[in-house]
Formats: sequence, C-alpha cells, structure tokens
Amino acid sequence: MALQVYWYDFVCFGIVAASLCGALWVIWRKEGSSSRLEDSNMYDSLLVARPNSEVVFVGALPRGHVSSSQLWTSCWKGVHPGWLLFTRILSFLVMAGSLAWDVVEWDATIFVYYTEWTFALVIVYFAIGTVVSAYGCWLLSNQYPSANREPTESLTSDLEERRETKVGTKSQGHYAQEDIQQTAGFWGYLMQTAFQTCAGAVILTDIVFWCVIVPFLSNSHLGLNVLMGCMHTLNAAFLLLDTALNSLSFPCFRLAYFVLWSCLYVIFQWIIHACGVSWWPYPFLELDTPWAPLWYFCLAVVHIPCYATYALIIKAKNTFLPRLFPHAFVRSY
Repeated sequence: MALQVYWYDFVCFGIVAASLCGALWVIWRKEGSSSRLEDSNMYDSLLVARPNSEVVFVGALPRGHVSSSQLWTSCWKGVHPGWLLFTRILSFLVMAGSLAWDVVEWDATIFVYYTEWTFALVIVYFAIGTVVSAYGCWLLSNQYPSANREPTESLTSDLEERRETKVGTKSQGHYAQEDIQQTAGFWGYLMQTAFQTCAGAVILTDIVFWCVIVPFLSNSHLGLNVLMGCMHTLNAAFLLLDTALNSLSFPCFRLAYFVLWSCLYVIFQWIIHACGVSWWPYPFLELDTPWAPLWYFCLAVVHIPCYATYALIIKAKNTFLPRLFPHAFVRSY
C-alpha cells in the first residue's frame, strides 16, 4: 500500500469531505428539492417538462433556469443558430484531436492529471452542445419561417419578449420552445452543468499551469511544449468563443458542481495511491508532508476566485455588450 496516512492527513480528508458535503447540499437545495418550487416554476425548469395541455409561459423564473431554446440560440440577433452549431462542431473536433494526440504521445496514463479530466469534460460539453444545436437547427427549419420575419429574427424577438415580460403569450416561438422542452430537459440540465463546471475548471487548470507549473514545477510530463501549450490554450479559447455566442446563464450556486468535480478528482487520486501508485501528478496533492493541510485548504479556497473570474466575464458580457450593441445583443439571464 503506497498511501501512508499521518495524523495531519485527517485534516486534508476533513477539508475535502466538508467541500464535498457542502457542494452536495447546495445542489440538493437549489436543484434537487423541486417540491419547494411553485408549480409555475417547476414547469419551466430543466428537469420537469410542462404538460402538453399548458401553453401559457410564466416569465418569472428561478435564478438557475435556462429555457430550452437558450441552449442552441445565439445571444446576437440575426445570427443563425447554425453558426453556434458550426463553432461547437469545430471546437469538439479540434479538442478531440488534441486529446487523441496526447494519448498517443503519452498513453492513457495521462488521465491521472486534472488537466485531462477538465479537457475531456470540455469535449463532452461541446459534444452535447453539438447534438442540442443540431436538434435546435432542425426544429427551427421545421417551424419557421414566419410570414413576415426571418426565422432567426423571429426567434430572438420572441426570446427577448419572454425575458422582459412577466407573462408570455401564445406565439410561434413559444410553441417551438414547448416542443424542444419535452425532449431536452435532461440534456439541457447536463449541458448547463458541464458548461459551468468547465468554466471554473478551465480557469483553475490554466492558471495553475501557466503561473505555477511552468515557472516552478516543470518536468518531463509537465514541461512546456507545443502539445501542452495547445492543451492549456485551446480549452479556454474555445470555451470563451462559445460564451461570446451562446445564451446560457451563469448562476453562482453552480460553483457547487465545480467543487464536486475537483473533490472527485482528489478522491480518485487517493484511491489509486491506496492501490499502490506512489507518484503524485501534482506535488501540492501529496499527503506525506505536514504542509498538506495548508495546501488542501488553499486549493479549496482558490475555487471561489476561479469561478468568480468566469462569472465576471459573463457579467461583463451582459453589462457592456447591450450598451455597445443595443439593437444586436440579447441578454442571457
């Protein structure tokens, strides 16, 4: 057994356990206790589909809500959802190719790194996004155009009206949202969760790599080369490109998913070391030093500014772009 446990390691275990339990509590509190929501909000959630007989939309939605059409429409008026589909396909293919290159170069053991976990999660997000966008484009082509307006213009106008009014009306755009809501509930929830988890994790991995590993901890596996540079650049670049185009919201409570993701990775490291692995991919995860509790505490705390950084990017997008482009940009909430 390669993992030796010292008294101070129990502090590390406690930090991870507290973070894990706190994240699960927030997730249950915000997204699992549907009985706490009013009926009008339940029907518009990502988890519960509205009955077919009900056609009136309520605009007063819970903070974490994302309507189905927001998964595949752009925040820019006049931009066809096909462009968002194109960027997601391109991002998926380039990132999947980069990951395959990494596996061929180093073999499957690269998945002991948090970077590879995060990179794979971003690929999963773009894979789901590609499928959802493709379905959205299919839905759009079957239910539009309107008699007097272009399809994309009609759709974005309907979305904007819904976000700015308390009660919606029966319109063609609302019926289109109604149809996709019945099939995209689970995938919409998964896509939104993956997006927000990726956002925090990408900031964390890139900051640690460029600011800590490259200057101070470079070795044969973690040194700066073309492949590693691509791995720690493409993830942020493609995610920011998608953010600039998509209509997804970014509620702060989903920081819990980011924390949960990191906790699962740390637990994975403990398990493989308990099974005989003696080498740690990151020195600050080692448990055989009295400084371990401080390192683990710092790692837990750093999740907040990493997630907040991306939240500020979304905030800036929804604050400044409507002022710069008042007739072209639709806010996401």
